Amino acid sequence: MRIETERLIIRSIEKGDEKVFAEMAKDGSFDELGFDVNCSEWIDEWIDEAIALSEKDDPRVDYIPCTICLKENEEVIGNVGNTYYEDTKKIGIVYGVGAEFRKKGYTSEAVRAYLEYFFDHYKEDEIIATILADNVPSYKTAERSGFELIETKMYKDIYDDEERLYRFYAAKRK
Repeated sequence: MRIETERLIIRSIEKGDEKVFAEMAKDGSFDELGFDVNCSEWIDEWIDEAIALSEKDDPRVDYIPCTICLKENEEVIGNVGNTYYEDTKKIGIVYGVGAEFRKKGYTSEAVRAYLEYFFDHYKEDEIIATILADNVPSYKTAERSGFELIETKMYKDIYDDEERLYRFYAAKRK
């Protein structure tokens, strides 16, 4: 998979991406995606699994992560993709960029491009976003990218120890 935007390339995840993701995780950039400061201990296994899931190309299986790169030099700056929520039986979007690449519009650009790809590529009518209510930059990105707020409620994500307040968004096929 390869998507090009004005400034970005969004491509299938590949060997080598794990090193950059592990570095980004050290500053908390991927906390909400389940990557912690110790992810370098398990990320090699994760990348193998992610590549296998990407090859299956079924958004209702588990997750399909893609890598966001700057178009000018192909530097890896983050990821975007989808995950399957067993509890809601819905497909959700996931995204994150390294701290040094925030506030430049890259995340919104990547999310909009991924949404277009998602609805063109899969026979799905909706994709959701579950975002911690206090993560203002992330939910503003969702809103700028075409997601609409559905509800705000207490929820326990797979990476949470206890219920927390989340904002639930949805984007629908046009």
